[in-house]
Amino acid sequence: MRPVAPHAIRHRRPAAHAALGTALLVAGLAVPATPASAASVATAPASATGAAVTLAAAGQPMLRQGSRGAAVSALQARLTALRYDVGGVDGIFGPSTHHAVVAFQKVNGLVRDGIVGPRTRAALDRPVVPKPRYNHPGYSIEADLTRQVLYLARRGAVVRILDASSGKASTPTPTGDWTVQRRIDDWRQSDLGLLWRPNYFHRGYAVHGATSVPTYPASHGCVRVPVRAMDRLWTTIRVGTPVHVYR
Repeated sequence: MRPVAPHAIRHRRPAAHAALGTALLVAGLAVPATPASAASVATAPASATGAAVTLAAAGQPMLRQGSRGAAVSALQARLTALRYDVGGVDGIFGPSTHHAVVAFQKVNGLVRDGIVGPRTRAALDRPVVPKPRYNHPGYSIEADLTRQVLYLARRGAVVRILDASSGKASTPTPTGDWTVQRRIDDWRQSDLGLLWRPNYFHRGYAVHGATSVPTYPASHGCVRVPVRAMDRLWTTIRVGTPVHVYR
């Protein structure tokens, strides 16, 4: 992605959104998850209350964007406990929950349709739990281009998992180890489109929010995450935050 001019075209910032909700315990669903045995996974983290929350494999409805109710709250609680960026537990299957489900499906090698059916539900009970490749005492960012997800990591553990879309084949995202060099707390008009709250890590390449985050590589080289996800990530990272991009 080419470097952009030092001035920004100003646009109205999206409204602030609720902070990440604490995981809820749903009656009959408090069963510890059993992580996969592969060397690249670790024990699934517990919820904010200290108890893991899982979904029963049987007798649950198909969940997708637009669904509401206790089953959605249970799903959001489970994803939150597994560190996926749901944005809150409110019983409403909106865009943030959709992207969290897609990110989970990417990590677990499932169809990336954002729908919680039998296979995704079964994986939620026995999830792959990724570990970061790098260990920093503070926060760091890792973009896994193979899985098309972004990890927020700290002290050798993944603390948040975001849905992402990197550069397409004709404009690939460069791999390597960098740090956030500059940030813009607004929309930035580049030659190739609008970037929300870009965090530049190498020349004109940035991790930024976007209104379109497909399930496949689609950008001009930057790493896209959903706008709401960038809002939640913004106050955690800063200039100097390590950025690792790999396949």
